[in-house]
Amino acid sequence: MKALFIGGTGTISIAITQLCAARGWDVTLLNRGNNMSDVPQGAKVIKADINDETAVKEAIEGQHYDVIADFIAFVPAQVERDIRLFAGKTEQYIFISSASAYQKPLSMPWITESTPLANPFWRYSRDKIACEEMLMKAYREQGFPVTIVRPSHTYGNKGVPVALHGDNGSYAVLERIRTGRKIIVPGDGLTLWTLTHNTDFAVAFCGLMGNVHAKGEVFQITGDESLTWNQIHEAIGAALGAKPKMVHIASETLALLNPSYEGALIGDKSNNVLFDNTKIKRAVPEFSANKRFDQGVGESIDYIYTHPQCQTTDEKFDHWCDEVIEKYERMMDALPRQ
Repeated sequence: MKALFIGGTGTISIAITQLCAARGWDVTLLNRGNNMSDVPQGAKVIKADINDETAVKEAIEGQHYDVIADFIAFVPAQVERDIRLFAGKTEQYIFISSASAYQKPLSMPWITESTPLANPFWRYSRDKIACEEMLMKAYREQGFPVTIVRPSHTYGNKGVPVALHGDNGSYAVLERIRTGRKIIVPGDGLTLWTLTHNTDFAVAFCGLMGNVHAKGEVFQITGDESLTWNQIHEAIGAALGAKPKMVHIASETLALLNPSYEGALIGDKSNNVLFDNTKIKRAVPEFSANKRFDQGVGESIDYIYTHPQCQTTDEKFDHWCDEVIEKYERMMDALPRQ
């Protein structure tokens, strides 16, 4: 298997790169070379900016790939560029979309690949939908060999999935839990959420590479375990050896206080998600989400607290949380009881 990955070092893609290399496949990463610490031995790297179309075209001149996967295409213009660059250069192009593209709110609780796509709350999701539509049009009209993959909330060693965090990621939330400070959990914390470890995701993804059943198809790849946000934070606390002190605030209120949360909360995390993974398991029989969240998050926390580069504090987020919690609790205390 000869593959070209655009990106290849992110949370999802690094696990795929490592699994491909472990299988002895010929893998080349095309990226700017800024994050090479986890790239496995044997994987080749082309240092180039995918946005420099001329440079990329020259870099892959004369090459043909079994699979090209773009992990950093987010808007239609980037997909349009990929179609120009890679038409005739590959037997399969894999686009990483997002399960957040599914309709909000859902009309049925179980999500399959046939669930309608519509997210009025998050531009990110609408852009992914537009990318999918462009690629399927290219497949129908030009024979462009696309496979679309929709991940949900996928995590690895360097980050822990939490309901709410600041610009610097989840470490600030971990520290609030570890040191006994209160954390904000959207809603009542009973929304069901699905988390997928990147090593499990990689098995399904690699099983789609070169798969005759995958061209022109869409596959969601998620775990099968559904947890409430309360349970998720309790598992994080257990791994840290501390019981989280959760303050529940309505998602609408949080989005009003910080409009940047609207997409991720109202358009995603505040909605129950139950995924039917029948299709990916039929196409890739070896796929099974084996890593339970309490096990995976324990590994993530061990990694974070032994790697200082993962310990990025966030004073702005901490101050905001403290202020919101203090004023929210004061307001609740002042409300009339019946």
